[in-house]
Amino acid sequence: MRLFGPLYDRVLAWSAHRRGPALLGALSFAESSFFPIPPDVMLMPMALARPRCWWGFALIATLGSVLGGVLGYLIGFWAIEAIEPWLADSHYAEGFDRARDWFAEWGFWAVLVAGFSPIPYKVFTIAAGALTMNPLGFVVASFVGRGSRFFLVSGLVAWAGPRIAPTLRRYIEWLGWLFVAVLLVAIGIWQLM
Repeated sequence: MRLFGPLYDRVLAWSAHRRGPALLGALSFAESSFFPIPPDVMLMPMALARPRCWWGFALIATLGSVLGGVLGYLIGFWAIEAIEPWLADSHYAEGFDRARDWFAEWGFWAVLVAGFSPIPYKVFTIAAGALTMNPLGFVVASFVGRGSRFFLVSGLVAWAGPRIAPTLRRYIEWLGWLFVAVLLVAIGIWQLM
């Protein structure tokens, strides 16, 4: 089943579109507060399609993500009681409880690590608001964590991407299914923890 090759080609075409940066900013904003798809799926192809603009794309993703994180913080601060029934029924409930525990012990560092890692950042933005984390500390940790991640990803793709793009396209199906397998294993490990 050829799924990832056509998807890869489509995302590359979208990333070269003149509205690509605005879509990247919107995706980054949404992912930080409520949307499940990370901005890396647009950031990487955009840096590959236009490697000279990698830093601008990383900045757009960082700013959008931090602003979306502020929305997540406000959701947690003002509306945690309203969303708790939904949260209890969703697959984010256990992660939210874990985020609360991490905040109790780590605070600023929990946000910074969540911003850099593939852990669902939105869980931490909402938890930060629900636990009334210092807003300035939250924004600084978000800028450092998200910025580090997006600048690293974008810079690496811009640097290595044009050289490996033909090889990547040749093996995209295999890599896509490998990523799905790794993701499923990570989710399984996350559930067992």
